[in-house]
Amino acid sequence: MKHLFTLTLLLTSLVLSAQEKTDAPEKKFTFGGSIDAYFRTNFTAPNDDNQIAPATSFADTAGFSLGMGNIIASYEKGKVGAVADLVFGPRGEAASATVLNQLFAYYNISKNTKLTIGKFNTFLGYEVISPTGNFNYSTSYLFSNGPFSHTGLKADFTLSEDFSLMLGVFNQTDVTEFNPDGSYAVGAQLGYSDQFLNLLYDKAGLGFEIDYTGGFDATEDFYIGINAAYADNEGEGFYGVDIYPQYSTSESLTIGLRGEYFQTQSDAISDDPSVFSVTLTGSYVVDEDLIIKPEFRLDSGSEDIFIDTDLMATKSLGSFVLAAIYQF
Repeated sequence: MKHLFTLTLLLTSLVLSAQEKTDAPEKKFTFGGSIDAYFRTNFTAPNDDNQIAPATSFADTAGFSLGMGNIIASYEKGKVGAVADLVFGPRGEAASATVLNQLFAYYNISKNTKLTIGKFNTFLGYEVISPTGNFNYSTSYLFSNGPFSHTGLKADFTLSEDFSLMLGVFNQTDVTEFNPDGSYAVGAQLGYSDQFLNLLYDKAGLGFEIDYTGGFDATEDFYIGINAAYADNEGEGFYGVDIYPQYSTSESLTIGLRGEYFQTQSDAISDDPSVFSVTLTGSYVVDEDLIIKPEFRLDSGSEDIFIDTDLMATKSLGSFVLAAIYQF
């Protein structure tokens, strides 16, 4: 009888131990990233050390060039998790200044509320730093003149099936390692069915920016993306609009256009320059992971902001890019 009681206790202990392991939060670790490289040439300007290119971020050197290597590791256990996003190469250095593109921890307080602290890419705009998140390989003027990243605390709320809200407080825009002067920026994002209205106020840095990002499916194969923004910092700023029509001809090939009007504004200048840019991009997927992107781009300014093949000032610049992006 004594042995039977002891055996019962042992079995009960094993069952309870197994139950505790079953109830323990599941640990999830993921690892991925990308690399990209490109060839670029000007049609209407020299291809030399002057690096004549549109005044936008990345993909601005002639000949065969490197983009960036991107390594992303994430870990989640229960309601908490962390992400380390590392970048290497010219594109990463231009965007982040360090290898830390993103580095943050998060806590899912509830099903509808999430807190995030650390460094994360901006919530404003249609385009992002990583080429895997953009359709066009070269970037827009709106993206290049807006913020890249923030370091701070943000709260994301799922208000309903269609509505979402983000509120955050950050260091000065793109000052991501520390706070140099004790000033802070505040931001908000209201989302409705994949349409987003974004606000950022950063008195010591960018100033005030309001931004709309969204799009819609015109048909099953035809998508139109939209980005419009206005920024002002004590009389200095910009505004513009981008349209992104994209048509999928097959599962492997999509053709897209970016049409952009961008205008700078300054109280010190009576006639601020503007630029109209058209970028035609093809995106061909090879075996799901490799993307080949040929791209033709024409930038036309309201003033002579470029140089032609005779080294004379001119209003326009035509260029071509062939990019390869591999995701893993």
